[in-house]
Amino acid sequence: MIHKLKFTFIGLLAILITACNNKTKQDSKTETLETKTSLTAKEILGNANYQAISFGAYREKSRDIQPTLDEIKDDLKILHAMGIRIVRTYNVQLPHASNVVKAISELKAEDENFEMYVMLGAWIDCKNAWTDQEPDHSVESEANAAEIERAAALASRYPDIIKVIAVGNEAMVRWAASYYVQPDVILKWVTHLQDLKAENKLPKDLWITSSDDFSTWGGGDASYHTEDLEKLYKAVDYVSLHTYPYHNTHYNPQFWGVPKNEQKLTDIEKIDNAMNRSLEFAQKQYDSVVSYMKSIGVNKPVHIGETGWATISDGYYGPKGSKATDEYKEAKFHQLMRDWTNSKGISCFYFEAFDEPWKDAQNPQGSENHFGIFTVEGKAKYALWNLVDEGVFEGLTRNGNEIIKTFDGDEAQLMETVLVPPTIEEINKRLKGK
Repeated sequence: MIHKLKFTFIGLLAILITACNNKTKQDSKTETLETKTSLTAKEILGNANYQAISFGAYREKSRDIQPTLDEIKDDLKILHAMGIRIVRTYNVQLPHASNVVKAISELKAEDENFEMYVMLGAWIDCKNAWTDQEPDHSVESEANAAEIERAAALASRYPDIIKVIAVGNEAMVRWAASYYVQPDVILKWVTHLQDLKAENKLPKDLWITSSDDFSTWGGGDASYHTEDLEKLYKAVDYVSLHTYPYHNTHYNPQFWGVPKNEQKLTDIEKIDNAMNRSLEFAQKQYDSVVSYMKSIGVNKPVHIGETGWATISDGYYGPKGSKATDEYKEAKFHQLMRDWTNSKGISCFYFEAFDEPWKDAQNPQGSENHFGIFTVEGKAKYALWNLVDEGVFEGLTRNGNEIIKTFDGDEAQLMETVLVPPTIEEINKRLKGK
């Protein structure tokens, strides 16, 4: 009887020890998972281990054909494999953004090592935007309130994934003639979201910003230096600016042309020097925003919400224009931007992950369709050839296609498409002829 009781006691003790060990393992597992999912925007943005990118999963010439959940998951797995940890979306009017968040949630449930966050865009328009009526830039669209409500609801539902809400995309810059609004509209909705945080209706550590051209953040034309802009600076948690040396190879090309003292260099040296000047162009725009911000007594983080380089253009940036467009230059710009921003603690939402043919559907060769570092089919452009060689994408597919190199990996064939920028004399002559 005594032996039996002793055995029972020992058995119970063993069960308790096993249970405690299992609980410790489970707690450790939970703690690890919580550590991964509880990072804040403050911890993610500017962290070189959390690379950022703009992401659209669209594969067709119309957004009426929405990507499926499985297609989005395939894309996210590709981005995760190459080190991307936060993606930027642009609106919640269409299912795409909510499906991106849902796909991330399901991927996290399937694999505890999958980690991805979202900068959620809420699209803002003026009255009559995208209609046959004249846009009224002094009045906002009636649709804006519902868009903000959808963004807030999604952020509240997925606090472990959505870390930033961006109110508007290039919504204040005047060259966005189809839809831009005045800064007071952006300020209104940023303040509204900050109020929801204060009322515990949104997570306290959710960051609110607006993502816009460097000029609208005060880095360019002084006409943007308004009282409402100063109030907006004080209302956002950080500044998200856009800088595009690529577009400026046509619109503001003095930095782009080959100067007289470089005209005896080799073609590749001329191209590389032009790309270095492109980086300097972006850096100056970034610095101009920081300088303006400090001049109004504000000191907040400044990150890059968009920058990129297209690989095909039959317009201003192609062979008959600035000759800026090809995969070599995109790869060079991508690397230069990543190296600079990583070294300075700046997040760079590089534009963009995949080519999106809906953006200029009537013109397949239009540059807007070709800013991806992957093609629509899933081929890795030159910027990522090294990752293909390293086997980073092994076993991953897009549209059922393995991730292989563009140009069949033939660098000589790729370089045949690479053009030397015009000389500064040629650029000045064109500008005088306007």
